[in-house]
Amino acid sequence: MEVKNFAVWDYVVFAALFIISSGIGVFYAIKERKKTTSREFLVGGRQMSFGPVALSLTASFMSAVTVLGTPADVYRFGASYVLFFITYALVIILTSELFLPVFYRSGITSTYEYLQLRFNKPVRYAATVIYIVQTILYTGVVVYAPALALNQVTGFDLWGSVIATGTVCTFYCTLGGLKAVVWTDAFQMVVMIVGFLTVLIQGSNHAGGLHSVLEQAENGSRLYIFDFDVDPLRRHTFWTISVGGTFTWLGIYGVNQSTIQRCISCKTEKHAKLALYFNLLGLWIILLCAVFSGLTMYSHFKDCDPWTSGIISAPDQLMPYFVMELFSTMPGLPGLFVACAFSGTLSTVAASINALATVTFEDFVKSCFPRLSDKLSTWISKGLCLLFGVICTSTAVAASLMGSVIQAALSIHGMCGGPMLGLFSLGIVFPFVNWKGALAGLLTGILLSFWVAIGAFIYPAPASKTWPLPLSTDRCDLSNVMESVPPALSSRPAIAETWYAISYLHYSTVGCLGCIAAGVIISFLTGRQKGKDIPPLLIRPVCNLFCFWSKKYKTLCWCGVQHDSGTEQENLENGSTWKQGAESVLQNGLKQESLAHVPGYDPKDKSYDNMALEKITHF
Repeated sequence: MEVKNFAVWDYVVFAALFIISSGIGVFYAIKERKKTTSREFLVGGRQMSFGPVALSLTASFMSAVTVLGTPADVYRFGASYVLFFITYALVIILTSELFLPVFYRSGITSTYEYLQLRFNKPVRYAATVIYIVQTILYTGVVVYAPALALNQVTGFDLWGSVIATGTVCTFYCTLGGLKAVVWTDAFQMVVMIVGFLTVLIQGSNHAGGLHSVLEQAENGSRLYIFDFDVDPLRRHTFWTISVGGTFTWLGIYGVNQSTIQRCISCKTEKHAKLALYFNLLGLWIILLCAVFSGLTMYSHFKDCDPWTSGIISAPDQLMPYFVMELFSTMPGLPGLFVACAFSGTLSTVAASINALATVTFEDFVKSCFPRLSDKLSTWISKGLCLLFGVICTSTAVAASLMGSVIQAALSIHGMCGGPMLGLFSLGIVFPFVNWKGALAGLLTGILLSFWVAIGAFIYPAPASKTWPLPLSTDRCDLSNVMESVPPALSSRPAIAETWYAISYLHYSTVGCLGCIAAGVIISFLTGRQKGKDIPPLLIRPVCNLFCFWSKKYKTLCWCGVQHDSGTEQENLENGSTWKQGAESVLQNGLKQESLAHVPGYDPKDKSYDNMALEKITHF
């Protein structure tokens, strides 16, 4: 394969991204140097507004895997990926209305504090360890995968880009904390959109206009979107994307520390919800840009597919190869696209480092050393950012030795996110579930999702369920063409044709539903949790939606939780139990310590704010 190297202007544009990102970290390190609490460092003092937080959320979950992987997926399998439009909407609505209110009003810094309040310490620690391992592995792949793809197509130095990414993210996370991460993400989000639009405009002009792109995509069967086949073994159908995709994204979004940490950094609950809904617009824009980039790429390569012709060695290299060919006479623009891809990587890695530092500090350091001074707490938080930056960059080195295991590492988010979603759902939606049910449910969900995912890795799904749409090599130099043949499926057990062949989007569904089912059954067998021992703000009374017509049935579904004795804020002011900071513990809803008030309710804004926390705790 001919490697097309960067010109000087490409390096200038790409370097500008790293310099500006680092500059934001230095700016906030100087600006916030007198605010020495770890609360200020880890959650921005809980005084962020919704605009930059919305941009940050979008950038954090649209990594280089999206920039490089989604267009390649659309190119090979068609535009059904656009159905994630529905998935994202469902995920944002459920996050903002079901999970966010519980996390925000409790004044927690780590989402896993909730698990200790609702259940006990072992449940919290089990979930935290799973999250840390999952995030480190995923972050290593996010750093390595785009560096490899860009290296093989553009000649961009592989380990130079890996080390630069890890160093810059660690630098501005350690110096500037969450505020630096949020504002840097906002800048990187703008770079991503500009990069995508540049590709779309030039690509559609080259193809003869957007109408021509869509016409050629239609002729190549790329616009067959609504496939209502209910078979869960099919890779992408309406149901696997809208149902399985919702479980997958809710697992890595709705109860994910990176998301919730940004939301609770907002000045009020209303701002936090606005951040989520404006973030939805960002998700939709990036999705549409990525899908149209894939269709534009198909119109360009419809007669000579560079993958099956052997010009490139992996589908992830399609987008960089397309960009280098499209902008071969325009120095600086390939650098802009590489900056676009690495913006996704930088924002995801920075979010991961900051979230890992937060959960480690809140769940382990503060539990062991509850009386740390503010200054020491901040230095420990910065040290943890530095430590996890080094670990995540090192994991990228390990990812290079995994070979095809990279794909398995990417699915870890689905494998761990589903059971975690199930665990938080047990706590928030099912008041009768006790800590034994929660722990058993988490372990069951992990076992089920890992079983199906590892089985699918060992025994790949039948080609009829996952084989891409036809790709032509009619106008290629035939000396390079590799014949695409489905992988041989010899000596496969019967379970490989059913259970292991399930769509990868359903790994989260399996883990979540398995966790909930096991948790409910074990709780009934070991003795249900008494509702009167659970503070009402720990439970979201979802049953009110379905039993609005009957007070009797609503009360029955509350399982003893006192949702009706005045407003939640009045309950707390009248002496109901609650907690502020990680020092307070409610073990299994029975043990009460360090009771304090929840953040105040502002009747004018009809929203909870975080100002009440200023007088009580630094966290």
